[in-house]
Amino acid sequence: MNALVDAVLDLGPQLAEHVLLCAAAVALGIAVALPLAVWASRSPPVARVALGFASLVQTIPALALLALFFPILLAARAVFGEGLPTLGFLPAWLALALYALLPILRNAVTALANLDDELIEAADGLGMSGWQKLRLVEAPLAAPYVMAGIRTASVWTIGAATLATTIGQRSLGDPIFAGLQTQNWVLVLAGCIASAGLALVADGLFGLVERGFARRRPALVISGALLALAGIAGAAVSLVDWRGETRETVVIGAKSFSEQYILARAIGSMLEDEGFAVEYREGLGSAVVHNAVASSAIDIAIDYTGTLWTNQLERSDNPGREAMYETIAQWEADNTGIRVLGRLGFENAYGLAVTQETALEYGLATIADLAGVAPRLTVGGDPEWFERPEWIGVRDAYGLRFAEQRTYSPTFMYNALISGEADVISAYTSDGRIAAENLVVLDDPREALPSYDAIVLISPRMADNAALVQALEPLLGTIDVETMRQANYAVDREDDKWSPERAAQWLLEQVAP
Repeated sequence: MNALVDAVLDLGPQLAEHVLLCAAAVALGIAVALPLAVWASRSPPVARVALGFASLVQTIPALALLALFFPILLAARAVFGEGLPTLGFLPAWLALALYALLPILRNAVTALANLDDELIEAADGLGMSGWQKLRLVEAPLAAPYVMAGIRTASVWTIGAATLATTIGQRSLGDPIFAGLQTQNWVLVLAGCIASAGLALVADGLFGLVERGFARRRPALVISGALLALAGIAGAAVSLVDWRGETRETVVIGAKSFSEQYILARAIGSMLEDEGFAVEYREGLGSAVVHNAVASSAIDIAIDYTGTLWTNQLERSDNPGREAMYETIAQWEADNTGIRVLGRLGFENAYGLAVTQETALEYGLATIADLAGVAPRLTVGGDPEWFERPEWIGVRDAYGLRFAEQRTYSPTFMYNALISGEADVISAYTSDGRIAAENLVVLDDPREALPSYDAIVLISPRMADNAALVQALEPLLGTIDVETMRQANYAVDREDDKWSPERAAQWLLEQVAP
């Protein structure tokens, strides 16, 4: 219980950013929905189009809607310039505002369309202008229903905003995603409690305003509004205090698995020792990470040569480890401005893994052996694997046709293999669970999978920062795969689990000169 309380109390910055993001999104939703509702109440065609569009947006999963704004803003940079952010607050704000639009718009349109005709006729008989009629008659009568829509939109937005973590916006999704990937259920529960608590508070405050409008009691309306504004102001002030660093801030990105969390924290610790302020953007996808570094939305990330080779260079050949690394470093310098600082010393390759029992039952030693029995087996992969060029390459090279494909988060993928829900998984060769669970990684005699050396990428903004480069160079070439596996397993194991921060400190102690 103490650990849970401490975890919740440590979420101050995430809570503040979550409050401001949701408040801004709901405010934008209100600013768009209310004028549109007035227009729609006077024009049935506009009502049909507006409600149809808002309903369509609601059919798009919130995670997909958030992700879609990244390529949209990336394309917009060509028009509006390099200063347009593609990650973080802006895409999250726009996506969540769209998500908040429907309940506000629907309630407002419904309320205005169902006002008592006699009241409207009386207002017309008094010679009221359209603006007077809206301000003195329609708005007061519709207000309780509009507030009900705002109330619903606020709760929806607070829940959906936890997904903003995936596009680099700090939120209460940070502990939830980190906890899921490292199986730290205290972190997951802390994030859920904070998000649910915030939703209940918002619902209560807007409910107070709604009752005030319904009962014609201005004191309730003012009290609820002032309390909500005080909460937003408090979040803004606390965030200013938290960000009140005078040092240069370096943003470190990480993908959504334990190794990335550990390495990000190790790099952050080294930079903090040299006087840099550090922020983390974790839980990002491979394509998002690379584009974010290229656009300087994040400053440092760890990536893998095979990932860049297939995703960014769109190469399917395998020229060997050294040639691949040199080609990638030159390509980044010529095309993106990213500086490839160097290799960390270990490889985290994709590999197809099975349990010892499955290997013995089917006589599996290589991926070629797997081809004959694949139609009887289920293959599992992380959310990216079955869309990646590596999977397509290895599938076609060996003629793999499985009975079923299943997608798991990196954490649960190994659990699925051990429990028998999957027979084969796309394992990571630096994962400590391979040795701990005595798994067999099948050989790749046709070299369909490229090498995956872990490399440090530095954004164009920080590429020439001598102090930053000097701080990170001692880490290059110092981490072997066995040490990385131990650090990964310390975070992934079920008993005596370490936090990524603790594993990062242990890792730095092992590689210290």
